[in-house]
This record gives sequence, C-alpha cells and structure tokens, in this order.
Amino acid sequence: MGKTGKVIAVCISEKKGTQKTEVPSIKLVPEWGIEGDAHAGKWHRQVSFLALEKIEAFRERGADVDYGAFGENIIAEGFDFRTLPVGTRFRIGDALLELTQIGKECHSHCAIYHQVGDCIMPREGVFTVVLEGGVVKAGDAIELIEADPQRAFTAAWITLSDKGAAGEREDKSGPLIAEMLTKAGYNVIEGLLIPDEPEMLKSQLIRLADQRQVNVIFTTGGTGFSPRDRTPEATIEVCDRMTPGIAEAIRAYSMTKTPTAMLSRAAAGMRNQTLIINLPGSPKAVRECLEFLMHPLEHGLEIMLGRTGECARG
Repeated sequence: MGKTGKVIAVCISEKKGTQKTEVPSIKLVPEWGIEGDAHAGKWHRQVSFLALEKIEAFRERGADVDYGAFGENIIAEGFDFRTLPVGTRFRIGDALLELTQIGKECHSHCAIYHQVGDCIMPREGVFTVVLEGGVVKAGDAIELIEADPQRAFTAAWITLSDKGAAGEREDKSGPLIAEMLTKAGYNVIEGLLIPDEPEMLKSQLIRLADQRQVNVIFTTGGTGFSPRDRTPEATIEVCDRMTPGIAEAIRAYSMTKTPTAMLSRAAAGMRNQTLIINLPGSPKAVRECLEFLMHPLEHGLEIMLGRTGECARG
C-alpha cells in the first residue's frame, strides 16, 4: 500500500434512506462533514470512503452498481482502507480527514443487498471526521498520514442498568468515568446507557473494539449476584485474552473499603488491542476503583499498544 492515492468520484444524498449519487465536487466542512449531505453532523461518521478496487471486484460478480450505491461519499484508489488503523489521516488539497471507524453494523439492508444478497460497505467501507475543510473532486490526490503512535488513549464507557435505560434512575457512574478519564488525558469517544442485556452488551463491546478500535472500555454495573447481572459473562465471551490480575486487584482494594466487595464477579480482558474492564455500579466505588487503577492502567495500555517495552524481568 502506498502513501498516496486518488479520488475517483464523490457522491452525496440529500435525504437519508436514499442512494447517494455522483456529483462534480463536494465541500467539506470542519466538524460537520459534506455540505448538503444528509449524513453530515456532529458525530464520528461524517464522510465515508470505499476503495475503487472493492467496487470493481463486486462488479466482476455480475452486479451493475453505480458510484454511491453502497452509501459511500468518496471512492478512491491506492488504499486498502479496511487495513488502516483508526487515527489515520487523509490530506486532500486543503481538506484533512481522520479515520474514526472501520466498517459498520448493517441494521436495515440497503437496496443493493436486496438485489444481489450482499453489500460491501459494512465490511470494506470506513468513516472519517473532517478536521479541516476544503473542496474535493474526482482526480484529486490523497496523501495518507499515518496515525500518531503517541496520541492520547481513547476510551469508552457502558453503564448496565435496567432502570437507568428505562429513564427511572439517573446514571451518575458513566459520566463520572468520562469525567475522570478526561481529566487524566484520555480521549473519551463514546458513552452508552443500556439495560442488563448480555447480547446487547456483547454487540456494543465488539463494535467499540473492532470498528472504533477503542483502547479501553469500562463497564459499570451488572457484576453482582442478581439474576440479571451478566456483565462478566458477556465480557468473557467477547475477549480473546483475559487479564485476571486487574479484576483481582480491584476486588482486593475494594475489600479494604467494604467486605461486600468479595461478592463482585467483575472480569477484565482484551479483545485484540482493546482492554475491557468491569467496574462496580455505584459512583463511589467507581471513583475509588478508577483512582486505584489509573497509574498501572496507563502502563498496561502502553505495553498492549506497543508503545513501550515489556515489564521488567528479574
């Protein structure tokens, strides 16, 4: 894969749910996306990219598809977007975009899927945000700027609470996690409040780890003895490597505060290069545990991401 590529076509759709169509040029607006495109907004999926090679391979299977048929904004050649890490940047003239998500979950299949039984956008498309604006058109050169290996750690939090998700209880633990991590220099990119549903939790953990490539995800709640407390089981199912020392250390520390900490079933583990840690549900316990974890957590993330050497060996 080279460091430069080229824009083949640019596409927009003025209304959500309609196919994007090719246009002569697009205007990128910082922190918003494409002027006049229905999917622009203050979120992490402002402008989508799809490789020309992937479209041509799809056409070779007999599908007659126009540019924009998969919902892509920019068709480009020269890059295998799927293999690029989140944080990669693209310079196109005056415009600068940053990769924020790899692929997407398809909830309602597009027209192409219904026609031929497949769509490449969920697995081959990528999404970006606009950092610097400019006009982009077919034929423009694309410069790839590798992700800064020393950029701030990214984080996300998920609160598990049936009453919270139903609006019957205010969630204070999730926002507290965000506040503490932000003060510590982390880039908190998402926060979710969902019911105690293990399948929903697994889906969100997989999305955050695989598509958004978040460095660390904290869950809060669902780690006790209640029949609805299934956070540890969901966490274990999505991880490929467990980190039992983290959960054990949290329990040991928490028992210096209250003996009931022994009843916690919290787990911790890694999915690829994402660390997932279960925290207790109460704001007080969340604060205590995060204060205890902060220093060793940073060291562990540096090792996981290859930013420093292994732990010293005697």
